[in-house]
Amino acid sequence: MIQFNFKQLVADKEFKEKRRISIKEISEKTEISRTTLSKIANSKGGYSTSSEYIEKLCNYFNVTPDQLMTIVPDPPEK
Repeated sequence: MIQFNFKQLVADKEFKEKRRISIKEISEKTEISRTTLSKIANSKGGYSTSSEYIEKLCNYFNVTPDQLMTIVPDPPEK
């Protein structure tokens, strides 16, 4: 499954820019809805998004896809 490093990227950007960054601001700059950004931010690995949104987020945070997302092995089935 894919895990998004969204919250960490927001925290890193806030630290670098020494200011608070809201989901609303990210939404306005990326043209991704706040609902979608919240789903990405709060996903525990079960949310799938389009490559268009991945590209927009990578551009916003100035990162590569492997910095935005991490592949985590699925837990073993019971």
